[in-house]
Amino acid sequence: MVPSPSTSAPAETCGPVLPGSVCAVKLRCVFLLKCVSRRVCVCVCPVSYVERGRQHRWRCAQVTFTCPTEASCQRWVAGIRELLAANASRPRRLLVYINPYGGKKQGKRIYEQKVAPLFARAGVSTHVIVTEYANHARDHLRTEAELKQFDGVVCVGGDGMFSEIIHGLIWRTQVDGSVDPGCPDETLSPCSLRVGIIPAGSTDCICFATVGTNDPVTSALHIIVGDSQAMDVCSIHHNNTFLRYSVSLLGYGFYGDVLTDSERKRWMGPARYDLSGLKMFLTHHYYEGTVSYLPARGILGTPRDGARCRSGCVVCQHNGQLLSEKAERYETENDGEWRTIRGKFLAINAASMSCACPRSPKGLSPAAHLADGTTDLILVRKCSRFNFLRHLLRHTSKDDQFDLTFVEVHRVRRFRFTPRHCQSDSDLELDLRENNKGQIFSQICTDHPACGCAPAYSSWNCDGEILTHTAIDVRVHCQLIKLFARGIEELESGLCVTVT
Repeated sequence: MVPSPSTSAPAETCGPVLPGSVCAVKLRCVFLLKCVSRRVCVCVCPVSYVERGRQHRWRCAQVTFTCPTEASCQRWVAGIRELLAANASRPRRLLVYINPYGGKKQGKRIYEQKVAPLFARAGVSTHVIVTEYANHARDHLRTEAELKQFDGVVCVGGDGMFSEIIHGLIWRTQVDGSVDPGCPDETLSPCSLRVGIIPAGSTDCICFATVGTNDPVTSALHIIVGDSQAMDVCSIHHNNTFLRYSVSLLGYGFYGDVLTDSERKRWMGPARYDLSGLKMFLTHHYYEGTVSYLPARGILGTPRDGARCRSGCVVCQHNGQLLSEKAERYETENDGEWRTIRGKFLAINAASMSCACPRSPKGLSPAAHLADGTTDLILVRKCSRFNFLRHLLRHTSKDDQFDLTFVEVHRVRRFRFTPRHCQSDSDLELDLRENNKGQIFSQICTDHPACGCAPAYSSWNCDGEILTHTAIDVRVHCQLIKLFARGIEELESGLCVTVT
């Protein structure tokens, strides 16, 4: 609650403008206040604060208090500002990267019109960089950025821009800490700087899954009040060589094919995903391979327990503490429990979060958690088009998408995949080169799979980017990064201010 600054200025000396009413504003929701003299005997104090709206949106609101003297008003304001300044979780200086080309190319406008004014009002200084080429933000964070000068990093863009940021930030953190980021068995050091996401891309799934809405103002307010949400990160290696990090979806088969096909239709904008999705559904390719995984033992939660990851998640807190305190012992005790599955798969997906989005409010794995040190490995075996459609439609309904005989899900800490025809790395590279040479004919065969020329390999969709290798080793790093977020709140609406 907004307190009196000291005993010399009791709370009853300050009241709202409306006579006979009492107003209480939670201190953590306040981000701007000042003392204004309007008339001889009365001094007014407008207080700006955060107010919850519908559908997890936040907005700015203001309430005005009055004081009988300017001196008491100044003491009141100074006391509150001192308390706000003592809150170390609130950022004072931010490094902002803007992708001017993502989505509908509105990133720069969204930041300048909706976000920058809020940062200025809250007294948050910024250093803004407008990216000029792919991986500009990643490269700048790796080599040039003076990270000690900032309290956080903000990306204005979509999931691709966020991926750039975490690749640069994680890599820089490991190098500065003398940790080898390229070793698949290395325990990575958590990043100290939090990352904020201002949604402005073609896909903003990570923002939606951590905040509950894709609204730039809401995200900016989460940054201003200094919210913090830990998040797991998966490292992906091929033959002990680092490839990429993943925080949301790692998909082989259907989702990999959709992404690969959509890259040829970038001129269509976001609509390309719908067209490519329909095309790949009709094509109905399956892929043979071997999946080996290390089950998550001794932790809370299962993929089908219905426990959604929400703000203050008990599962994430318990499992995160367990893995951090007993990391070495846990690894040793569970390292010999690898399991292996061979078969023909339409899709192999690893969901490190629910992957919820406006079109799929539950996501690919509704009970997946943001920071529990695991990923949900979803295997969709070869089945008819009708059955696969049933599985896809369940992502948009309340039905259990795992309650199908051809679908299985496992909560894992690590997994590996090897295509069936991949006897060696050189064989795989040769096969991929041959596939690329016949791209024109493979396109015809893709449209007409009855000819029997179905491809032997798919591609991995790693958070919207195509991996260059098919045989991979994936490891989950518990709570490696933190976001300016608090997770999705259960309360649909409710104000940060109470008036009686």
